[in-house]
Amino acid sequence: MAEDLIRYDILAQDALRGVVRKVLSEVARTGLPGEHHFFISFATKAPGVRISSRLLAQYPEEMTIVLQHQYRDLIVTETGFEVGLSFNNVPERLLVPFAAIKGFADPSVQFGLQFELAPKAPPVEAAAVTPETEAPNPVSLPAEAPATPLPAPAAAAQQSEAGDGEAEEERPEAEVVSLDAFRKK
Repeated sequence: MAEDLIRYDILAQDALRGVVRKVLSEVARTGLPGEHHFFISFATKAPGVRISSRLLAQYPEEMTIVLQHQYRDLIVTETGFEVGLSFNNVPERLLVPFAAIKGFADPSVQFGLQFELAPKAPPVEAAAVTPETEAPNPVSLPAEAPATPLPAPAAAAQQSEAGDGEAEEERPEAEVVSLDAFRKK
């Protein structure tokens, strides 16, 4: 088999992350339609991720957030998204580059995508922010990595209808689209 010098896996990865970007951009503009809601898993120590030191201590590797009833100020840029959520009645502001996303699911329609982060460099400590140091504007962040199936995250932070983020061990059942399904074996 010939070597893939074009790197179709990276191109497809970027295109699938573009789906997440487009969906979140539309939701930021018009709100969540119907019963749609999203589970978004991301690497908490990926470059460009900004979460509080409290959340980083609780989720040192990976975190899953739910955008459903109680989120605020969703801002989407070309490279990532920023959103306000509450965890145990404590408001938090998260900044997540698209390159840090490991999974995206919309259980209302059983749709899901999983991504693998590129092992480019050793993991970088996530920037812990406090309400005093939190930047209100989105920043430019890097985006690229090959996609492959991943296991379900070990822990998830889910936002309840009351607005509290609570850990949830179960993931929604969703059809996961993997690049392996499109590769020639």
